[in-house]
Amino acid sequence: MAASGFSFRRIRRSVVPMGCIALSLAACADGSGLRPVPHYDPGQYTLGVDDQIRVITYGQDQLSSDFRIDSNGKVAFPLTDGLQAAGLTTGQFADEVRGALEKSRMLRDPKVSVEITAYRMIAVLGEVARPGQYPYQPGMTMLTAVAAAGGFTYRSLESRAYVVRQEGDHTVVGKLKPQDYVKPGDVLKIYERHF
Repeated sequence: MAASGFSFRRIRRSVVPMGCIALSLAACADGSGLRPVPHYDPGQYTLGVDDQIRVITYGQDQLSSDFRIDSNGKVAFPLTDGLQAAGLTTGQFADEVRGALEKSRMLRDPKVSVEITAYRMIAVLGEVARPGQYPYQPGMTMLTAVAAAGGFTYRSLESRAYVVRQEGDHTVVGKLKPQDYVKPGDVLKIYERHF
């Protein structure tokens, strides 16, 4: 009797902590313990790696072309060693091009504009119909990102998503609500709902 009581207590001591660990992991598994990521304002879009842009130098067709921002955040613009584009708005990058053209003494008072022709990708994973990478669109929210990925599955937790986001030179992890804006380059994971 004493031997069976001892083994029951030993089992109870190991089961209770394991149950607590399992419950705490279940609470985190759906992102309920994550903090929201910093707010993103799509009106403050800055260029980044893999964005594709068109540089238009008015009256100079040979200096107007499409470019992709490389892995160093630069654009291989003619007559330069590459111009830094990542982290700049299209207007700021147009100023960089203008300055480079003036410095090279190729043009006097060049008129330059820059527009985005293709945005970098976001990734949507987890409980969506078609997990994968999709082009970012201005004003995209968690909900429109899920729509691009074919919508929620019947198992989806629709109230929040896990997101990995680049903020400057560091990566943050947090959660998004359906109406929160997605940032270009975000990786979203849609959780499975626990019934």
